[in-house]
Amino acid sequence: MRVRSQFVAFGLTIVAFLLVTATALDSLFAQNDLYELDNESRRWIDETLETMPLDEKIGQLVLPSLRSIYTSSDSDVYDELSGLVQQQRVGGFHVFGGRQLVPDVLLNNVYSRTVLGRPLAAASVLNRLQAESRIPLLITADFETGVGFRMAGATNFPRAMAFGAAGDSVLAFEAGRVTAIESRAIGVHVNFAPVVDVNNNPRNPVINTRSFGENPTKVGELAAAYVRGLQAGGMLATAKHFPGHGDTEVDSHLELPVIRHSRSRLEMVELPPFRRAIAAGASGVMTGHIQLPALDPRQGRPTTFSKPIVQTLLREELGFDGVIFTDSMQMRAVTEMMSPADAAGQAISAGHDVVLHSPDDALALEGIKTAVAEGRITEAAITQSVRRILTAKARLGLHHRSHVDLDSLPLFVGTRAHQSVARQISERSMTLVKDSDNSVPLPIRRDESLLYLSMLDYPSGWGLGAPSRVMIPELEKRWENVTSVELSDRSSRSEIDLVRETVSQYDAIVAGVFVRTASFSGRMDLVSDLVTLLMQLSEQALRNDQPLVVIFFGNPYAATLLPELPSVLLTYDYRGLAEETAVRALAGEIPIRGRLPVTLGTQFRVGHGLTRSVKSGNP
Repeated sequence: MRVRSQFVAFGLTIVAFLLVTATALDSLFAQNDLYELDNESRRWIDETLETMPLDEKIGQLVLPSLRSIYTSSDSDVYDELSGLVQQQRVGGFHVFGGRQLVPDVLLNNVYSRTVLGRPLAAASVLNRLQAESRIPLLITADFETGVGFRMAGATNFPRAMAFGAAGDSVLAFEAGRVTAIESRAIGVHVNFAPVVDVNNNPRNPVINTRSFGENPTKVGELAAAYVRGLQAGGMLATAKHFPGHGDTEVDSHLELPVIRHSRSRLEMVELPPFRRAIAAGASGVMTGHIQLPALDPRQGRPTTFSKPIVQTLLREELGFDGVIFTDSMQMRAVTEMMSPADAAGQAISAGHDVVLHSPDDALALEGIKTAVAEGRITEAAITQSVRRILTAKARLGLHHRSHVDLDSLPLFVGTRAHQSVARQISERSMTLVKDSDNSVPLPIRRDESLLYLSMLDYPSGWGLGAPSRVMIPELEKRWENVTSVELSDRSSRSEIDLVRETVSQYDAIVAGVFVRTASFSGRMDLVSDLVTLLMQLSEQALRNDQPLVVIFFGNPYAATLLPELPSVLLTYDYRGLAEETAVRALAGEIPIRGRLPVTLGTQFRVGHGLTRSVKSGNP
C-alpha cells in the first residue's frame, strides 16, 4: 500500500497550478490521493464484517449530526454523542456549524440562526469520538463552498454558479483539493458536494447558485474536475441531488417537489452530469427528496423511497458501486410523509446505504431493525451496504489512522495560498451583462460624490453575510465622498421617495442588490417597490447623464426583473469576497471576463458577457 501524503505544503501546489498546460491537465486530474484497496485493506474489511453482529451492522447505516462547538467530555451533549457511538454503534457523524446562543423566540427577528463552527472544536470532539469507536467513524459535511461554509477561519469559495461563470476546470479542481486538505485536517472525510443539478429553472428557490449552471455538458465538466480535486486531496466526493433537483419551483426543505419530465428528457439534461461525476470517480451519491413519475409512477413516492430510481437506475443502469446517501431526513418533504422509523426503513429498503440526519436516530435504527425482522430488508443487503461503507473507510485510510493532529491543523486551514484560489475564482466569475453607457469601470474621479444603495430582499437572517459590510468600506477606500443608504421590504414609501428626490445630487450611483435563495425561506425576489425605484433611477440617470451601475449579489435571475438597467454586474454570491471583488471590478483594478452560465430572460443567453481590461493607472 502506498502511503498518502495528505498534507503536502500548498505553496508548491500553487506554483504547479500556475504552470499547468493543457497537456499536463490530464495527468493532474488523474491524481488520486486515496488509499488503494490492497490485500491488507481487503482483509481488514472482511475481518471486520465477520466480527459484526447484525445490530452493529445496522448502526453503520445511520449518521447522526453534531455541532462544531466546544464540547466538554463531562457534559450532557458529549454523553449523548458518546452514547450514539458506544450503545447505538453508529457509523459516523455529519458535521454542522455552531449553535445559536439565543432563544428560538425573539422579539427582534433580525438575528440570524446561522452560526459558524470552530475547526479546533470540531477536530477535538471528533478525535474523542473516534477513540471510543471500535470501528472508525465516517465523518461527513456539507462543505459546498469549502470548509468556510461551516467553519470560521477556513477557506470559503464562491457559490458553484461562479465556477460556471469562470468556466475553468483547473480552478474547480484546485477548489476541490483545497477543500479536501482543510477537511481532512479537521477530521472530515466525505464532502456532500459537488451539486451536479442542472439549474434550468429560474424560479428554483433552493438550488439556483448552488448549481454550476444550466448546460449539462458544462455542469458535468466542472463537477468531474471538482470530484477529482476532492479525491486528489484525500476526501470522498458525493454528487447530489440524484436524479436532479435543478428544474423545480419547490424547496424540498418545505414540501415535496415533482419533476414531470419524460425519461428521454431526463437522459438529455438531468442525468449526464451524474454520469460524468461517477466516471470521474465520485465515491458517493446523495439522492434528493423529489418525485419523478417518469422513473417511478407511484403517487407521492420520492426518490428517497424509490427502489426503481435508487437500485435499478443508479445502482444497476448507471453502474454506481459507491455509497448512496439520503438527503437530510429532517426535511419536510419526508417528515410530513411518515415517521422517522418508517422513513429510515423505507430508505434502506429502496437501496440507500446511509440514512442521514434523522429527526430521531434511535427511531431510525429501530425502523431499520423492524424492516429486517419483517423481511422487507434482507441481512445480505445490510451486509452489502456495510461492505461499501467499510470500503470507503479503508480508501480513506481510517483503518490505520482515524484521529488528526490538533497542533498541525492551523498549518492547513485557511492559509493564504488557499484563500488565493478562492480570490481567483471570484475575480474570474465577475460577469458584466450590460454596460450601455460605459459606466464600468466607474468613470468618476476619487473626489467626486457617489451614492451607494444597499438593497435587500429582506433584512432578517443575513448574519454571516450581512449585506454591504465589506462593500461600503471598500468603496470608501477608493472614493472620498460616499453616501450609503440601506433599503429593504421594510423601507417606508417616504424613505424611498427621499432617495428618489436626492439622487440627482450625486456624480454616480451604485446599487448593490442582495437577493438570496436560502433553504426554508421560500423567497427569491426584490420587493416591487424597490424594483420600481431602480427603474425610475435608470430613467433619471439617463436624463442626467449620470453613471448607474447595479450589482447583483446572490440570485442572478433577479436581474431579469429590471431589463432597462444601463449597467449590470453579476457576482453569483453575497458574502464578503464577492463584495470586495465587485468593488475592484468597479474601480477597474481587475479585468472582467466572466460568462453567463445561465440564461437571463430573453435578452441574454448562456455564454454572454462583456469584457473589460484593467483601467489605466491600476497595477
